[in-house]
Amino acid sequence: MRPVLFFVILLVGCSKPNQPAQETIAPQPAPAAADNRHVLLVFGDSLSAGFGLEAGLSFPDFLQKKLDAEHYPWHVVNQGVSGDTTEGGVARLDSALALKPEIVVLELGGNDGLRGLPLETTRDNLNQMIVAFQKAGAKVVLAGMTLPPNYGPDYIHKFEQIYRDLATEHKTVLIPFLLADIVTSDLRYIQHDGIHPTAEGCEIVSGTVLRAVKPLLTH
Repeated sequence: MRPVLFFVILLVGCSKPNQPAQETIAPQPAPAAADNRHVLLVFGDSLSAGFGLEAGLSFPDFLQKKLDAEHYPWHVVNQGVSGDTTEGGVARLDSALALKPEIVVLELGGNDGLRGLPLETTRDNLNQMIVAFQKAGAKVVLAGMTLPPNYGPDYIHKFEQIYRDLATEHKTVLIPFLLADIVTSDLRYIQHDGIHPTAEGCEIVSGTVLRAVKPLLTH
């Protein structure tokens, strides 16, 4: 039986008596230290954004903690936008590419499926994003998704096949189903909306993603 998925910174100048007041110069903040770590971009929707959770509890946040714990010099940038479709992803490609990511976890398409958008449109948009990221020198990890059973087996199969076909065509790493490790019979890792992971669920999902990206990491 198919899993059910209904899917975060006083200085006062004093002047001496009978002397012109001296100009008070406010202290300038120290420049931020340059972050020279490699960039791992998570480019997705609400599942990446950590919808319904406090800041710092999304799976990209947990992924950063795991990478830090293992001393990998990678900076996870979370560009998850709740409600985004693949069309929205294409529209914000320039801002993503400007980050010069070396690895991209592409997590989009779920909202396309839930809205019943044309499968060919979803495929074309995902293909355009993969090509753009790879052309810029990034390695892509494609995070697959599935749909609730009521969408029908034919539509679901064709939707899932988009990810498999694109991963094969572009030789990307594929996570067949991003949430596979948190789907349990009691859905305890899913929020009450039946769609989004809990904080504990996001921690588990970060492990799923880490296993996929680890072969691509360099110390």
